[in-house]
Amino acid sequence: MSGHSTYNPTSGIGKWMDARLPLARLVHDSFVSYPVPRNLNGFYTFGGILMIMLVSQIITGVVIAMHYTSDAATAFESVQLLRRDVAYGGTLQAWHAVGASMFFVAVYIHIFRGLYYGSYKEPREVLWILGVVIYLLMMATAFMGYVLPWGQMSYWGAQVITGFFSAIPLVGETVREYLLGGYSVGSATLNRFFSLHYLLPFMIAGVVILHVWALHVTGQTNPTGVEVKSKQDVIPFTPYATLKDALALVLFMALMCYFVFFLPDYLGHADNYIPADPLKTPAHIVPEWYFLPFYAILRAIDFNIGIPFTDIVLIDSKLGGVLAMFGAIVVLFFVPWLDTSDVRSANYRPLYKVFFWLFAINAVFLGYLGSRPAEGIWIPLMKATTFWYFAHFLIVMPLLGFFEKPKPRPASITDAVLGKAELSGASQLAGSTAAPETKS
Repeated sequence: MSGHSTYNPTSGIGKWMDARLPLARLVHDSFVSYPVPRNLNGFYTFGGILMIMLVSQIITGVVIAMHYTSDAATAFESVQLLRRDVAYGGTLQAWHAVGASMFFVAVYIHIFRGLYYGSYKEPREVLWILGVVIYLLMMATAFMGYVLPWGQMSYWGAQVITGFFSAIPLVGETVREYLLGGYSVGSATLNRFFSLHYLLPFMIAGVVILHVWALHVTGQTNPTGVEVKSKQDVIPFTPYATLKDALALVLFMALMCYFVFFLPDYLGHADNYIPADPLKTPAHIVPEWYFLPFYAILRAIDFNIGIPFTDIVLIDSKLGGVLAMFGAIVVLFFVPWLDTSDVRSANYRPLYKVFFWLFAINAVFLGYLGSRPAEGIWIPLMKATTFWYFAHFLIVMPLLGFFEKPKPRPASITDAVLGKAELSGASQLAGSTAAPETKS
């Protein structure tokens, strides 16, 4: 898609470096002359926003690490001293904490955009899988970072989350003890989590490089789902996409700055501003908001699975909840093969569009249920929304490909931009009589 390089160094030093280490050529071909579809909308800007957010989190995290002590006796106080006594420390800590939440806001929009426009379909399966790997690493990094302030919710969150591993048969207790550095949450746990929290962002950066590489090999998708067919379908990344990404980044950062400077503690939990106390359990232990949907799925499994009409239990409720929670993420790896439709974009899939928005509403509602106590009406609601979460991937997506009648697509990206009604060949005409559509 990118074609031959158009980079032409003019200076002697530039030509000398280009012959030995063509870094400038790589940057030019990747972020200047790289062709992108001309119909990309604002939802395609969040990939660039996520890269900036990753750099921001790494820089602020490294500076904060200079003032943090990973010891149970002093960890909480070291964070408070950073906020009160270090020049701009309060702003730095707020930027890092709010940045974690905004990071997940951007990644969830990015994921839902990919699901809506079919960005996981052939030949972009590896691109999608790398994205899910990044998401998993983000979740691990965020959880360990949430433990480090050593407030009440940090301590008890670590107790609950690490307790999940003990449900794994045979090796569960060993894994949990290794994570904790002993038999309970303490200083050894903080040391391990601090080390991993410092390391994982650099692992994320490495996978991001692979993710961008895979993107440049296959090219970007676009709202029509139609592949690039001519030079008229694309425009140079700079200045067109660059300016669009820059505008989106400014608006995104303006929202983030509002929270950093006016509501720095709004997205946190009040109990986490109380020092960790192993003898006092909070009324309701809840994770950060970006984990709440999976927390609801975990608590939805409150029953044992066994052989009918016997007392034999194959999977108890604790293990079942852990399997369901991790299964909610693992299923994302198989989305490219679960979706059997040949049409990418939901803009041309009327039934899938309805089910997509039902899934999005269900996911948000799962997050709300994760913040509710596991009692009363909330339990059956958790079960119903958990069922629909998995049904969307395991039932709806595979079956829609066989029964859905897609709308005709434009012949090219240019035709979509210009509003032409021309269809993409005989297969589109056949599609109007319910025949299967060819792949983009």
